[in-house]
Amino acid sequence: MNLTIQSVHFDADQKLKAHITKKIEKLNHFHDRITNVDIYLKLDNIVHTIKDKVVEIKVGIPKHEFFVKQSCKSFEASFDQAMDALISQIKRKKERA
Repeated sequence: MNLTIQSVHFDADQKLKAHITKKIEKLNHFHDRITNVDIYLKLDNIVHTIKDKVVEIKVGIPKHEFFVKQSCKSFEASFDQAMDALISQIKRKKERA
């Protein structure tokens, strides 16, 4: 599994990256053919006032791609909500297959 974490217009600290990496490794329990995971961390700012932290996760498996976007007051909360949504998408896809 190839993991890419991109923080847009800011530098993410090591604690946040470690949190993300640890949680992403659990995705292998839900699907064993994940090829790549792209994570984008963005600041949702309205008129120079930072409002929310936005997390976008894109997961690629052969012949399919999952995408989740979530925003919250902290990156950790946004990421955890996005992971829950992503896991439910993966489970639904496996049930249909």
